[in-house]
Amino acid sequence: MTSAAQRAELQSQIWKIANDVRGAVDGWDFKQYVLGALFYRFISENFSSYIEAGDDSISYASLKDSVITADIKDDAIKTKGYFIYPSQLFVNLAKNANDNENLNTDLAAIFSAIESSANGYPSEHDIKGLFADFDTTSNRLGNTVKDKNSRLAAVLKGVAGLSFGNFEENKIDLFGDAYEFLISNYAANAGKSGGEFFTPQNVSKLIAQLAMHKQTSVNKIYDPACGSGSLLLQAKKHFDNHIIEEGFFGQEINHTTFNLARMNMFLHNINYDKFDIALGNTLLDPHYGDEKPFDAIVSNPPYSVNWIGSDDPTLINDERFAPAGVLAPKSKADFAFVLHALSYLSSKGRAAIVCFPGIFYRGGAEQKIRQYLIDNNFVETVISLAPNLFYGTSIAVNILVLSKHKTDNKTQFIDASGQEFFKKETNNNVLTDAHIDNIMDMFDTKEDVLHVAKSVDYDTIASNDYNLSVSSYVEAKDTREIVDIRVLNAEIQTTVAKIDRLRADIDVIVAEIEG
Repeated sequence: MTSAAQRAELQSQIWKIANDVRGAVDGWDFKQYVLGALFYRFISENFSSYIEAGDDSISYASLKDSVITADIKDDAIKTKGYFIYPSQLFVNLAKNANDNENLNTDLAAIFSAIESSANGYPSEHDIKGLFADFDTTSNRLGNTVKDKNSRLAAVLKGVAGLSFGNFEENKIDLFGDAYEFLISNYAANAGKSGGEFFTPQNVSKLIAQLAMHKQTSVNKIYDPACGSGSLLLQAKKHFDNHIIEEGFFGQEINHTTFNLARMNMFLHNINYDKFDIALGNTLLDPHYGDEKPFDAIVSNPPYSVNWIGSDDPTLINDERFAPAGVLAPKSKADFAFVLHALSYLSSKGRAAIVCFPGIFYRGGAEQKIRQYLIDNNFVETVISLAPNLFYGTSIAVNILVLSKHKTDNKTQFIDASGQEFFKKETNNNVLTDAHIDNIMDMFDTKEDVLHVAKSVDYDTIASNDYNLSVSSYVEAKDTREIVDIRVLNAEIQTTVAKIDRLRADIDVIVAEIEG
């Protein structure tokens, strides 16, 4: 079976579990239990593989907890970031799940033990609260303990029946891909609330490639509004054969999504010492100020959200916003995220940010911020994408590429919204690898392409009120039908002649009738 077929089969099985076990529970809420069980199984099997170290004579799941020494536990936590006793492994809990009258409390105790195993170790921050959204006592699972245990057992048994392949055969990505698939499908069915924190994989792939173009190594990668971590993970895939010196950094304001992002790092085999995801408001409580600058920044921040803006007079003195001399509007924080990313960007790196189109042409504070960006030559490229690429919104978003190492004073505009830049599928349009390659070729060469790409000099943009809309500089292709007036006149003359003959014939018939 090909990897694609294997992935499709696995995704189908996981989606079936989600639908079979959720019952009366809202799917958007219940996904936490399916995803939590997937994560629990993953870290259990990953931890067992680490302990067994390829020795077929050892079955960690069959050992008694009492044989684990303090030194073994200490060494494992220092390496893996957490510890799981044999009795706490997914496989041991799942096999008797249907008959366990204490399943919900046993699960809660195991999750608490896994998280607390990291207390006092460098991994504590990365492990703490990982299972917070897997609430085994929630009434969302049922009104009685029996109902709760029945649904929990169904989830565990369903996940236990999935075939992930052998870790040694590099199938671990299959697990991570299936995890992302489940999030994306729930996002597709959750309206706007889903699309806000899930960026489709191929859009993520384009953003990652733009941010890391021609960098064979980067110090670290950062997403200031990381959601479930999909953009960071695409960066990992893009750089699997290159060097990421200090790992993956992100900040997320939503607690549930913050946990999903950390789980997603583990699911893609990124060890705790290679990622750092923070919880908090990026604009008002930014983390990693001491870590900056970053060689690669990727982001899909929330579109046009409210923020405190000018109601907090101290923000204009913030080193992120002060250089522009103005704050983003209180009702549209888009450029606040852009300026934050720019502040964290290294002199050799790039930031690729998904943006709402309106920020590129509106006046007021947003125009002044655009002027600051253009006057200081920070805008490398603006790309308009096709509509309906994202779950929960049909708008045609833009990608803003920022750079601090441009060699000329031109800004590139790419119109990738035409039919040649997307594939139509049932519910959404999608970017294929061929579309991404086409966009990246234009981004790389900076050559003008009629009706698609154009590099514009500073004076032209400045004289156009610093408008950065792609449509202002890339002339749309005229798709109207070309009419040859001579042919049209000839057709009209023929038609008129036919009408004249018909009238004459009718006159003859009428005359005969009257006579």
